Amino acid sequence: MPKTKLQEFIFTILMVITMVYTMICYNIALNIGGLWNHVFLEAFHELILMGPIAFILDFFIVAHIATKKAFAIVDMKKNHPFMLVLAISSISVAFMCPLISLAATILFKNAGNQIFAVWLQTTVFNFPMAFFAQIFFVGPLVRFIFGKIVKVGVVSAN
Repeated sequence: MPKTKLQEFIFTILMVITMVYTMICYNIALNIGGLWNHVFLEAFHELILMGPIAFILDFFIVAHIATKKAFAIVDMKKNHPFMLVLAISSISVAFMCPLISLAATILFKNAGNQIFAVWLQTTVFNFPMAFFAQIFFVGPLVRFIFGKIVKVGVVSAN
Protein backbone atom coordinates (compact mmCIF):
# COMPACT_ATOMS: atom_id res chain seq x y z
CA MET A 1 0.00 0.00 0.00
CA PRO A 2 1.19 3.55 -0.67
CA LYS A 3 3.09 5.29 2.10
CA THR A 4 3.92 8.66 0.50
CA LYS A 5 1.97 11.14 -1.63
CA LEU A 6 4.04 10.17 -4.69
CA GLN A 7 3.29 6.50 -4.07
CA GLU A 8 -0.41 7.31 -3.61
CA PHE A 9 -0.34 9.21 -6.93
CA ILE A 10 1.36 6.32 -8.80
CA PHE A 11 -0.90 3.71 -7.17
CA THR A 12 -4.02 5.69 -8.10
CA ILE A 13 -2.89 6.08 -11.72
CA LEU A 14 -2.27 2.33 -11.99
CA MET A 15 -5.58 1.46 -10.34
CA VAL A 16 -7.62 3.96 -12.35
CA ILE A 17 -6.17 2.98 -15.72
CA THR A 18 -6.62 -0.73 -15.05
CA MET A 19 -10.05 -0.51 -13.44
CA VAL A 20 -11.53 2.03 -15.86
CA TYR A 21 -10.21 0.14 -18.88
CA THR A 22 -11.73 -3.09 -17.53
CA MET A 23 -15.09 -1.45 -16.95
CA ILE A 24 -15.11 0.26 -20.34
CA CYS A 25 -14.45 -3.08 -22.05
CA TYR A 26 -17.28 -4.58 -20.00
CA ASN A 27 -19.72 -1.82 -20.94
CA ILE A 28 -18.85 -1.92 -24.63
CA ALA A 29 -19.32 -5.70 -24.58
CA LEU A 30 -22.72 -5.24 -22.91
CA ASN A 31 -23.74 -2.67 -25.51
CA ILE A 32 -22.77 -4.81 -28.52
CA GLY A 33 -23.93 -8.12 -27.10
CA GLY A 34 -20.58 -9.80 -26.51
CA LEU A 35 -16.85 -9.45 -26.12
CA TRP A 36 -15.00 -9.21 -29.42
CA ASN A 37 -11.36 -8.38 -30.16
CA HIS A 38 -12.17 -4.86 -31.39
CA VAL A 39 -13.61 -3.98 -27.95
CA PHE A 40 -10.09 -3.86 -26.49
CA LEU A 41 -9.06 -1.16 -29.00
CA GLU A 42 -12.31 0.79 -28.81
CA ALA A 43 -11.99 1.03 -25.03
CA PHE A 44 -8.91 3.23 -25.35
CA HIS A 45 -11.03 6.01 -26.91
CA GLU A 46 -13.27 6.20 -23.83
CA LEU A 47 -10.32 5.73 -21.46
CA ILE A 48 -8.96 9.09 -22.62
CA LEU A 49 -12.10 10.78 -21.23
CA MET A 50 -13.02 8.52 -18.33
CA GLY A 51 -9.49 8.02 -16.96
CA PRO A 52 -8.92 11.63 -15.88
CA ILE A 53 -12.45 11.87 -14.44
CA ALA A 54 -11.91 8.71 -12.39
CA PHE A 55 -8.45 9.85 -11.28
CA ILE A 56 -9.72 13.21 -10.03
CA LEU A 57 -12.65 11.64 -8.19
CA ASP A 58 -10.55 8.89 -6.63
CA PHE A 59 -7.38 10.80 -5.77
CA PHE A 60 -9.02 13.93 -4.39
CA ILE A 61 -12.29 12.63 -2.90
CA VAL A 62 -13.08 8.91 -2.77
CA ALA A 63 -9.76 7.49 -1.58
CA HIS A 64 -9.81 9.70 1.51
CA ILE A 65 -13.42 8.82 2.31
CA ALA A 66 -12.83 5.10 1.73
CA THR A 67 -9.70 5.04 3.87
CA LYS A 68 -11.38 6.96 6.71
CA LYS A 69 -14.48 4.72 6.66
CA ALA A 70 -12.37 1.54 6.40
CA PHE A 71 -10.33 2.47 9.47
CA ALA A 72 -13.61 3.16 11.28
CA ILE A 73 -14.91 -0.38 10.64
CA VAL A 74 -11.71 -2.45 10.74
CA ASP A 75 -10.04 -2.93 14.11
CA MET A 76 -6.36 -3.28 13.23
CA LYS A 77 -5.66 -4.84 16.64
CA LYS A 78 -8.15 -7.66 16.08
CA ASN A 79 -8.30 -8.07 12.30
CA HIS A 80 -5.77 -9.21 9.74
CA PRO A 81 -4.33 -6.24 7.78
CA PHE A 82 -5.87 -7.64 4.58
CA MET A 83 -9.30 -6.82 6.05
CA LEU A 84 -8.34 -3.16 5.70
CA VAL A 85 -7.47 -3.70 2.02
CA LEU A 86 -10.84 -5.39 1.45
CA ALA A 87 -12.68 -2.63 3.29
CA ILE A 88 -10.96 0.16 1.35
CA SER A 89 -11.55 -1.64 -1.96
CA SER A 90 -15.21 -2.34 -1.22
CA ILE A 91 -15.94 1.19 -0.05
CA SER A 92 -14.09 2.65 -3.04
CA VAL A 93 -16.27 0.63 -5.41
CA ALA A 94 -19.40 1.67 -3.50
CA PHE A 95 -18.55 5.33 -4.12
CA MET A 96 -16.77 5.19 -7.48
CA CYS A 97 -19.24 2.97 -9.32
CA PRO A 98 -22.21 5.35 -9.11
CA LEU A 99 -20.02 8.39 -9.78
CA ILE A 100 -18.29 6.94 -12.83
CA SER A 101 -21.55 5.43 -14.06
CA LEU A 102 -23.05 8.93 -13.90
CA ALA A 103 -20.15 10.35 -15.92
CA ALA A 104 -20.50 7.55 -18.49
CA THR A 105 -24.26 8.08 -18.66
CA ILE A 106 -23.80 11.78 -19.36
CA LEU A 107 -20.95 11.33 -21.86
CA PHE A 108 -21.92 8.17 -23.74
CA LYS A 109 -25.50 7.04 -23.15
CA ASN A 110 -27.57 9.78 -24.86
CA ALA A 111 -30.08 9.39 -22.03
CA GLY A 112 -32.05 12.56 -22.72
CA ASN A 113 -34.82 13.03 -20.19
CA GLN A 114 -34.29 9.45 -18.92
CA ILE A 115 -30.93 10.31 -17.34
CA PHE A 116 -31.85 9.11 -13.85
CA ALA A 117 -33.22 5.76 -15.08
CA VAL A 118 -30.26 5.19 -17.43
CA TRP A 119 -27.77 6.14 -14.69
CA LEU A 120 -29.46 3.81 -12.22
CA GLN A 121 -29.47 0.95 -14.72
CA THR A 122 -25.84 1.59 -15.65
CA THR A 123 -24.85 1.60 -11.97
CA VAL A 124 -26.75 -1.63 -11.27
CA PHE A 125 -25.15 -3.35 -14.27
CA ASN A 126 -21.68 -2.06 -13.41
CA PHE A 127 -21.61 -2.66 -9.66
CA PRO A 128 -21.21 -6.48 -9.60
CA MET A 129 -18.49 -6.39 -12.26
CA ALA A 130 -16.70 -3.47 -10.58
CA PHE A 131 -16.80 -5.16 -7.19
CA PHE A 132 -15.56 -8.54 -8.35
CA ALA A 133 -12.97 -7.07 -10.70
CA GLN A 134 -11.63 -4.90 -7.88
CA ILE A 135 -11.54 -7.64 -5.25
CA PHE A 136 -10.36 -10.59 -7.34
CA PHE A 137 -8.49 -9.29 -10.39
CA VAL A 138 -7.65 -5.61 -10.78
CA GLY A 139 -6.91 -4.89 -7.13
CA PRO A 140 -4.52 -7.82 -6.66
CA LEU A 141 -2.84 -7.17 -10.03
CA VAL A 142 -2.27 -3.48 -9.29
CA ARG A 143 -1.04 -4.17 -5.74
CA PHE A 144 1.38 -6.76 -7.18
CA ILE A 145 2.70 -4.35 -9.85
CA PHE A 146 2.89 -1.49 -7.36
CA GLY A 147 4.79 -3.70 -4.91
CA LYS A 148 7.33 -4.54 -7.62
CA ILE A 149 7.75 -0.86 -8.51
CA VAL A 150 8.34 0.10 -4.87
CA LYS A 151 10.64 -2.88 -4.30
CA VAL A 152 13.00 -1.98 -7.14
CA GLY A 153 13.05 1.64 -6.00
CA VAL A 154 11.23 3.25 -8.91
CA VAL A 155 9.01 4.96 -6.35
CA SER A 156 10.89 5.51 -3.10
CA ALA A 157 9.41 4.13 0.11
CA ASN A 158 10.72 7.17 2.03
